[in-house]
Amino acid sequence: MANVELREVTKSYDNQGTLAVKPLTIEIKDKEFVVIVGPSGCGKSTTLRMIAGLESISGGGMYIDNELVNYIDSKDRDIAMVFQNYALYPYMTIAENIGFPLKMQKAPKALIKKRVKEVAEILQLTPFLKRKPDALSGGQKQRVALGRAMVRQPKVFLLDEPLSNLDAKLRVEMRAEIVKLHRELETTFIYVTHDQTEAMTMGDRIVVLRDGHLEQMDTPINLYESPKTKFVAEFIGSPQMNVFPTQLLYENLDVVAVSFNGKGVELGQACKDRLKTDVMAEQIYAGIRPEHLILTNETDPAAIRVQVDNVEHLGHNVNVFFTISDRPEALAATLAVEDAPAVGDFIYLKADANRWHLFDRHSELSLLEPLSL
Repeated sequence: MANVELREVTKSYDNQGTLAVKPLTIEIKDKEFVVIVGPSGCGKSTTLRMIAGLESISGGGMYIDNELVNYIDSKDRDIAMVFQNYALYPYMTIAENIGFPLKMQKAPKALIKKRVKEVAEILQLTPFLKRKPDALSGGQKQRVALGRAMVRQPKVFLLDEPLSNLDAKLRVEMRAEIVKLHRELETTFIYVTHDQTEAMTMGDRIVVLRDGHLEQMDTPINLYESPKTKFVAEFIGSPQMNVFPTQLLYENLDVVAVSFNGKGVELGQACKDRLKTDVMAEQIYAGIRPEHLILTNETDPAAIRVQVDNVEHLGHNVNVFFTISDRPEALAATLAVEDAPAVGDFIYLKADANRWHLFDRHSELSLLEPLSL
């Protein structure tokens, strides 16, 4: 088992100094399940491939089990990688596919047979060992790819978007299987995905990348409740957080409210208590999650009147989309299904006064201290 540490690691693909991965420092603990997430082109797969030794490192230090591995070949790093496309050998049986890494290491046949049997039992592949990959479903093929990684008993598992080729039902099932597998193997897992639902449901901690830069590394609950940047706030959560440019309103130099739909909406005391002591901004970004917008009536002094543009029915609740008078972008509220309005209806909403997120207009950094969770 092993910890993995990146110290100011960079990756450049040209001679002009343009960095695909900017100085990146993260520490992944032994036996931890860490998910690297971000939009397409943010550098997450490149980072994983540098850990694997499949991409050279332009700068900084890569450490596995406290050993510098910058110049150590991939085959000698004691890691195993699971790819998006399974990469199974079609002419080999499932048993031969799983055992292939040990065969390449010239392991004794008895050991290969024993390990393949053990791995197949864990992954429920025993009935399929004599079949070829073409006879298996997508989920079964992904389990074979996992088995081929497991059979070597590596220090670190690297998984590069392994579920993206599966349908929605299989993705949910395989997420649970991979998390269970991590618990059973007690090995370090590093998992790359663009799907923030996968990240939130699987990782002990999540690394959020943007344009090759680390935005935040934290637990799923901390990312959700205390995003450090506007980008993280909007990226984590579905529907995404409502974020819009607005103003803070002051009274005797104390922040008291935020402007929302042309009116001052008072901040709750819990929100005020979290304001950083040096906050003197007026022009900010304010954010409120859809589930923290509450249906109310016109007599509520905190209410704003909005017209419904669209309604998404999700069975257990509905997402209601609307615009407000001083903002062109669409906002969303998540309401109980029995409260679902119709398109074109006017409804009254208010924000949970203690659930506002506030960001500096220029740096896009949070103006609030993290919640103590």
